[in-house]
Amino acid sequence: MLLKNRLFWIAAFIAFFLDQITKYWVVQTFSLGQTLPLLPGIFHFTYVTNTGAAFSLLSGKVEWLRWLSLGVSLVLIALALFGPTLNLWDQLGYGLILGGAMGNGIDRFVLGYVVDFLDFRLINFAVFNVADSFISIGIVCLLIASFQKTPTSTDRLH
Repeated sequence: MLLKNRLFWIAAFIAFFLDQITKYWVVQTFSLGQTLPLLPGIFHFTYVTNTGAAFSLLSGKVEWLRWLSLGVSLVLIALALFGPTLNLWDQLGYGLILGGAMGNGIDRFVLGYVVDFLDFRLINFAVFNVADSFISIGIVCLLIASFQKTPTSTDRLH
């Protein structure tokens, strides 16, 4: 049996796995609050916890966000299983969003917070993690997919 939307599942698994393995490494390697400058003043690994959403938005809303992560994950799984065969960009986008939502969702359910460690200091950006990155990349993929679906002016004439 062929798995429908195969790229979706592959992207979700890779995003989830990379997120969880990097968070595990950070928790095992760093003390909470510890920072390691890779490019001093520009990019550091800094171990912090986050009770909010991506990039520390909605801080302190972990109860609501854990259920949102679960809901988004279930909707995306249902879409891939029971919906149509998606195009490449939709599969990649939805898969990366699922992997990120599951990675952060598991943190919220198990730990009560999300482990963050990617610290771009050059632009004073909130500390974030691999799951947040994959969710953002997934959204870009969906934007690309939406531009590909937009009919051109010559398509409308036929």
